[in-house]
Amino acid sequence: MKKYILSLDQGTTSSRAVLFNAHGEIIGIKSRPLTQAYPYPGWVEHDGEEIWHSQMEAVFDCLHATGTNPEEIAAIGIANQRETVVIWDKITGRPIQPAICWQCRRTSDFCTQLKKQGYEDLIREKTGLIIDAYFSGTKIKWLLDHVEGAREQARQGRLLAGTMDSWLIWNLTGGKCHVTDYTNASRTMLYDIYRLKWDEELLELMDIPETMLPRVVPSSGMVGETYAELFGTSIPISGIAGDQQSALFGQTCFDEGSSKNTYGTGCFILMNTGKKPVLSKNNLLTTIAWGMNDEITYALEGSVFNAGAAIQWLRDELKMIGSPQEADLIAEKVPDTGGVYVVPAFTGLGAPYWDMYARGSIVGLTRGSTREHIVRATLESIAYQSLDVFNAMMSDSGAAIKELKVDGGASNSHFLMQFQADLMGIDVIKPMTAETTALGAACLAGLGMGFWKGKEEIKLNYHIANHFKPAMERSKTEMLYAGWQKAVKRAMDWV
Repeated sequence: MKKYILSLDQGTTSSRAVLFNAHGEIIGIKSRPLTQAYPYPGWVEHDGEEIWHSQMEAVFDCLHATGTNPEEIAAIGIANQRETVVIWDKITGRPIQPAICWQCRRTSDFCTQLKKQGYEDLIREKTGLIIDAYFSGTKIKWLLDHVEGAREQARQGRLLAGTMDSWLIWNLTGGKCHVTDYTNASRTMLYDIYRLKWDEELLELMDIPETMLPRVVPSSGMVGETYAELFGTSIPISGIAGDQQSALFGQTCFDEGSSKNTYGTGCFILMNTGKKPVLSKNNLLTTIAWGMNDEITYALEGSVFNAGAAIQWLRDELKMIGSPQEADLIAEKVPDTGGVYVVPAFTGLGAPYWDMYARGSIVGLTRGSTREHIVRATLESIAYQSLDVFNAMMSDSGAAIKELKVDGGASNSHFLMQFQADLMGIDVIKPMTAETTALGAACLAGLGMGFWKGKEEIKLNYHIANHFKPAMERSKTEMLYAGWQKAVKRAMDWV
C-alpha cells in the first residue's frame, strides 16, 4: 500500500529527506551537511558528487529510521536550491568542475558588460529577471569558457547542464531523464516565461548550446521513475520546484495576493500574482510560481542574499554566539541596538537594490556599543531587508498584504518574527510544519500521482503554530527604518 510521499529538499548547506503521510505530517526527517568552498573572494562552490551522495545518504537514513519499505512510497518530490548549476559529462556521469553556487559572484564582470551593452530591458522582458550574477545562465557560460575543452564537448553533445533538480533526477533515473520544471527554468536568465521555452537569442548571447539544457516539464506530474536497483523498486518522480516556489506551495499560498517569506541562508519573499505576470518597476523578479494542469501561476519575488548566513557569521566568524538559539537571548538583553545597524551585504545586495558591489558594514558604533547591540542589529537586519522587499512588492502589485506566512530556520527566532510583524505592521504566521519547502514538493508530487485530490484537501492539513501581531508604534518603526536606509546607502557600491 502506498502510504507516503518522499521529499528531497536539496539546500545550500544541507541535503534533507522528509517523509510525509497523507495528512501532510512528517513521519521522518534526516539531513546531511554540505560543504561550501570559497576558493577566491566572492566565489562559492559545491561538489556536485557530494550533493548527490549526501542526498541519498539522507534518504536511506530516513527510510531506515522510520522502518519504511520503499514499496510504501507513492512518489518523490524534489525541492532544490535554484540557481546553483553544474555541468557534467553524460558518458562518465561526473561533473567537469565544482558546481557554482547561487551565492557566487564570479560572473559579475560579465553581467556588468551585458548591462553596458544595453541588454537589461531585453532580458527583463523575456525572463522577468534583472541581469545579475545570481542566475544560472552566466554560470553555465563561465564554466564553458574556463574549463579546458568544455565548449567543444558541449557542441559535440557530450555535456549536460542543469540546476540541482536536474542533477538529482538524472542520477535517480540512471541517466534516463534530463529534465527541469518551469520554476527552475525561470531562474536561469535563459528561459522565456511567456512563450515557455528556452530563448534562442539569449542562448546565442551566452554561447550556450540548447542541447545541453534539460527538457522543461510541469511542476506536478509524472516525469520519470527511479532506476530499480536504487531502492529495489521503481518510485515515480512527480513533483519538482525550486525551493522558494515549493515553500510558497507548501504555505498554501494558492490565491492571488497571498505571500510568504522563507528565512533560510538567504531570505525570500514571494507573492502569488495569479495567471498574469506582473513586471516590476522596483527591481523585483517576475517568476513562475508553478506550472500544473496546463496552467502557469506567476509570482513576484524579492531575494535577500544573507539572512540565516548573517547569524552563521555571528557564530562562526565573530564567535559572538554559540548557536542560533543563543542569538535571541543575547539580543533581548538590551532594549534596542543603541543606534547600531548591521548591513550583511557579504555577497552584494539583492532586491530591491541589486548592487553586486555592496559589501557588509556595521555603522553607528560608539564606545558604548556591545556584543549584545551587534547581535541584536544583525537579527534586525534580516527584518529590515525583508521590509525593503515587502514595500517594493506592494508598490508593484497594488495589493495590500494583510499577512505574511513564514518558514525557514531563522523563523524559529521569536524575537525576529515579532520585530518583523512590528516593522511591517501586519500579522506574521508560522505554520505547525516547519519543513514547508519539503512539504510543497511533497504536495506537488502527491497531486501529480493522485495521492491528494486537490488543493482544498491540502489546505485542510495546514495548521498554525505561532501568530505574531504588530505591537510597536508606527512612529518608532518609521524612525528605525529611516536609520536602516541610511546604513544601506553607506554599504552600497563599495568595490
